[in-house]
Amino acid sequence: MSGSKTLERKQAERETGAAGGPGPAVILVNPQLGENIGFAARAMANFGLGDLRLVAPRDGWPNEKAFSAAAGGKAIAEAARLFETTEQAVADLHHVLAATARPRDMVKPVLTPESAAKDFAYRTGQGERCGILFGAERSGLDNDALALADGIVTAPVDPAFASLSLPQTVLLISYEWRKAGAEKGLGRATTFDGPAKEGVTLPHTRPAERAEVFGLFEHMERELDQAGFLRPPEKRPTMVRNIRNMFHRMGLTEQDVRTWRGIVSALTGGDRRS
Repeated sequence: MSGSKTLERKQAERETGAAGGPGPAVILVNPQLGENIGFAARAMANFGLGDLRLVAPRDGWPNEKAFSAAAGGKAIAEAARLFETTEQAVADLHHVLAATARPRDMVKPVLTPESAAKDFAYRTGQGERCGILFGAERSGLDNDALALADGIVTAPVDPAFASLSLPQTVLLISYEWRKAGAEKGLGRATTFDGPAKEGVTLPHTRPAERAEVFGLFEHMERELDQAGFLRPPEKRPTMVRNIRNMFHRMGLTEQDVRTWRGIVSALTGGDRRS
């Protein structure tokens, strides 16, 4: 095989990932050191991931220290997409998890890296786009970032010393993704719909993209503000996070979002989306 063909094959493997579909996006939120971004890209390259997204890196982007540290993963670092906010970075995704050692009393499913990787493998096999958030080296993810996630990933580290670095955490998740392998069908394949698969089948809809879910939140919160529900002002941020977390736990479909927006419009006497 020629050198160019080999490079093309490796790039295709990075883009498809280990589970036969697009691998989960790795989203670094406010990373501090360029070197750590590079080491994260290097970890991704080792285990078949290629979608790196950066939210407001402290030292700016592009970053030569990141490219140098990435070594064989330099192409992934160079192709990283830059976003101003976490919301923008996850807008096109259907399912998002957050890597953190501190759930901070939020009511969310908690998964091990192994369970998260299996969940990603299943979802990508269904055509969903997934991603996982990683926080800054010093402070991790804040409450607002955690509130954007459907669940939390926590490694089974020694409770007396829970201090993985950012690249180590990315490597751990990437390794488990690689181990998860391809999702296999169940039962006999039919001419019309192929083999059955574990989980909920969505024949006439699809999982909601994060941008659609954000639109529902904005619509609902605007009407709740109008109705005086989100009071007093000092409690509004916590109330909003709790409401958003309730909807994240539902695993909304595109049809669910449209139905809920219709419900809100009906209850408020008209469509005030604009």
